[in-house]
Amino acid sequence: MPPITHSAVKKDSQYDLAIAKLAFKTHHFAFELDRAFFVQFEQNLVQDGNLHADVALTKTDRLITLDFHITGTVRLICDRSLDEFDQPLDITEQLLVRYGDRELELDDNVLQITPETQTLPIAQHLFDYIGLALPMKKLHPRFQNEPDENPESDSKLIFTTRQPGDSDEDDDAGDPRWDALRNLN
Repeated sequence: MPPITHSAVKKDSQYDLAIAKLAFKTHHFAFELDRAFFVQFEQNLVQDGNLHADVALTKTDRLITLDFHITGTVRLICDRSLDEFDQPLDITEQLLVRYGDRELELDDNVLQITPETQTLPIAQHLFDYIGLALPMKKLHPRFQNEPDENPESDSKLIFTTRQPGDSDEDDDAGDPRWDALRNLN
């Protein structure tokens, strides 16, 4: 597994949790995520928002559990009209942090840190959770209830050379490989 890197976000201690001095119990943190938060990231996904993040950190001698609840809106650009609109979000995620001999990202929601780690940066995790909660198709609310012009555009496409009315026997008869297999009997 690769080591943990937080190069995508500028160093900002406002979103770093000082975990070394925390007692073994549950602690609560609150963060306001607005334009200043989003400009830290070199990206074009979200430029502005008005979100509130509640983080409940439960610390034990072997594990730290972070429960994130992020609510509010982000400013998006409509894929159809290019108009800006506010997209409401309500996100619940969990991050597990265990202690080990080196820092690793073991899974999307499981990190390993050393016992000497003093702070845990969470800005990248907050941003990732917001990014994952965004809809694939960003539509202004005035377009969200309209029927899709091409309803089959989002459905699965199945490619086949078979025509309606063709039977399996026709395929077998025209393929010389089947003839060779039939001769094995």
